[in-house]
This record gives sequence, C-alpha cells and structure tokens, in this order.
Amino acid sequence: MTVRELWLVRHGESIGNVAATRAEIEGLEVIPLDERDADVPLSDTGRDQAAALGGWLQGHRGSVDAFWVSPYRRARETLEIALEASGGDGAVVVDERLRDRELGILDLLTRTGVVRRHPEEMARRKHLGKFYHRPPGGESWADVALRLRSFLREALAGPGERVVLVAHDAVVMLLLYVLRGLREDELLAFADDHTVLNASVTHLVRGADGWELIDFSDVAHLQREGADVTAHPGSPDVEPA
Repeated sequence: MTVRELWLVRHGESIGNVAATRAEIEGLEVIPLDERDADVPLSDTGRDQAAALGGWLQGHRGSVDAFWVSPYRRARETLEIALEASGGDGAVVVDERLRDRELGILDLLTRTGVVRRHPEEMARRKHLGKFYHRPPGGESWADVALRLRSFLREALAGPGERVVLVAHDAVVMLLLYVLRGLREDELLAFADDHTVLNASVTHLVRGADGWELIDFSDVAHLQREGADVTAHPGSPDVEPA
C-alpha cells in the first residue's frame, strides 16, 4: 500500500514558544527555559489548540489510516490530546527523524543573543545562506531534509493510504520541499511569505504528477472551537544585515 494523502500538523503552542517570544520582546540574550528541547510541554493555550484539533480529527474519522509523530513531548501531547478529544484512536508511529531542527550552540539563544555571543555565525550564515548554514553542534535545513528523505522512503510505503503527521514548523516546511521537489530558492521564497501556525493542518494529495498542496497552515478548526491562533517563530535564524 502507498500513502496518497497527507495531513501535516504543527504541534500546539508550547511553553518554549511562549518563553522564546517573551524573551525576544524583552531583548534578552537567552530564553529562560529549564527543559531540554525534547521535553518541552504544551502551554495551556496549546492544550486548547490540541483539543480543537480533536474536532478536526472527529470530522475526518474513517479518512485517516495511521498517525506519525515526532518523539518530542509537545508533538506527542498534541496528538494524544487530539485523539482523546476526537473519541477515536489509531495506529501511531513515533520516529526520531521527525524531531525539530537541532540548533547546537545557538540553542536557547534569542536573535539578540546570537548577534552578541556568536557574531562569527552571522558571517557564516551570510556566506552559506539559510538553507545550508549549520550551527556548530546543530543542523542546517539541508540536514533536516536529508533525514526526512530517509523517513519518507520507508513511511510512504505504508501502512495505509491516508496519514496524519504531527511534528514541527521546520519539519512541515521541509516536507513540502522534499515532497514537491522544490529548489532551494523556491523553498526560501515560500517560507518568507508563509508561517506554519501552531496546531495548523497542511494538506497534500499525491496525483499523477506528484504531490499537490491543497491547503497550507489551515486553522479553521481552531476558529470554530474558539481556540487562540498563535504563530511563534520556530528558531532564532538571524538574517544578516
């Protein structure tokens, strides 16, 4: 069996999202967060968003054959709460290749922190560009795309034809890059104009000519259930001056 329909879901708002946004606004260098990235839970708003996602799942009951999810807590919680709220269940596959992008020495730094503490990385970023810049100890977008290609080679063979994947904003963007065969410049132009919102659903269908993007970052289910719509930047990529 071959997967022919995919719904890509970003996790609900996390306490890390909230802390990072507050730190950026306050001009801090370091995001005040004690948890390691893999253990960051949802915020109260994120839990409400995940429950609203459950309403979307309930409306798609019978249409989804399987679920794939990042091992990070915020993604697993999003799926667990959504499944419980939908009154349903399903086959769930957890795969570490769906984890968020690793930032290495830039982890927990705000944009201000990156500029002040690692100006050398600004120069490297300017030279290499966003797609290929790899912070020491971390990953570039190209690195994430590579592990996603590995995942898709196995996952697209099944089980089921219709699958929901719950992960992170960078993972959603780079799955679009891989599945739709985009060039680097096409991906970056798309990412500049589009934001993967928390608990949003991006819908792709495989046709004769490849994967077609049906909906991007849809949050109608949040609006229907009265849950807050939140964006939050995913990582402190700093644009060189």
